[in-house]
Amino acid sequence: MMGYGYDGGGVWMWVFGGLMMVGVLLVIGVVVWAIMAATTRGNAAPAAPADPGGRARTRQVLDERYARGEMTSEEYSERLHTLGL
Repeated sequence: MMGYGYDGGGVWMWVFGGLMMVGVLLVIGVVVWAIMAATTRGNAAPAAPADPGGRARTRQVLDERYARGEMTSEEYSERLHTLGL
């Protein structure tokens, strides 16, 4: 006699035990994912420029406009500096 009608738990003990294990593993997985996401967020490589030849074309347009007299030397220098050319 076990007392209070306890007969070993039966199927429900296995169901709830399995659900508890799945829940604990899920929580551990979320914690590991959150730590990995937080530590690697700042280490991402900068995106490569979509058009590497675009800078050369931009510089060419600025040079042409400056040569035609459409901008002053100060404007030309300022735009080169702003665009990082």
